[in-house]
Amino acid sequence: MAGKLYICATPIGNLEDITYRVVRVLCEVDIIAAEDTRNSIKLLNHFNIKKPMTSYHEYNKVEKAKVLVDKMIAGENVAIITDAGTPGISDPGEELVKQAAEAGIEITSLPGAAACITALTVSALSTRRFCFEAFLPSDKKERAYVLQEMKNETRTIVMYEAPHRLKKTLNELYECLGDRKIAFCRELTKKHEDIMRVTLRQAIDYYEVNEPRGEYVIVIDGRQREELIKEKQDEWLDISVEEHYNMYVDKGIDSKEAMKMVAKDRGISKREVYSIIHGC
Repeated sequence: MAGKLYICATPIGNLEDITYRVVRVLCEVDIIAAEDTRNSIKLLNHFNIKKPMTSYHEYNKVEKAKVLVDKMIAGENVAIITDAGTPGISDPGEELVKQAAEAGIEITSLPGAAACITALTVSALSTRRFCFEAFLPSDKKERAYVLQEMKNETRTIVMYEAPHRLKKTLNELYECLGDRKIAFCRELTKKHEDIMRVTLRQAIDYYEVNEPRGEYVIVIDGRQREELIKEKQDEWLDISVEEHYNMYVDKGIDSKEAMKMVAKDRGISKREVYSIIHGC
């Protein structure tokens, strides 16, 4: 009988955030795949977990995943952990999960800490709808494309950034998104947890005189839908209502439907469009 893959969330700072279930499973599996064995051994020692570990990281994820899948096919149970948080979220664990699923291996996720969710809940920004961007791409063209996509995003945006890139990223975000409410989250769940709720402009000014330190989770307010609608409506102000109406009629759209479409585009009533078209 084949083994199972256990996706085990580990603390992002405070060791008390590990679950009883994760500790039990780590004690029971045959092998633990860890992003950095030197870091993870401290966690395992703290909870007196004596199981063999194997290194599984970004640079060996494809080949090592094949090795681990073969072990599970042979009947061994494997747990995957990351340096902090839930494996597979902006993390090489995604590849192992993919290969295990393709091989028909049973996969179960043991929920726990995730920096993106932790930051979102303390941001004081909307949590009803949100998206996760992780780290912005390093490729210049892809990065520009992603930033452009973020420009009109109405959901709250959660992303990660390293300290040495923070200033550059803040300026790019400000240039593309304009001034937005944001929350900077550092040292989450740790003794010196730091949450800074400001605007992008204020953040740029702050880090001009304060050197960024530590890994950041940045939560950014989404664009207001009303602003997007108004922006779309304002695009039609360069032409008259009559020209707008004739544009649709010239495409073969009947008069009634054309007036309806003009009203919707411009955010005005159909009666108003009718009055302008017919001069009454």
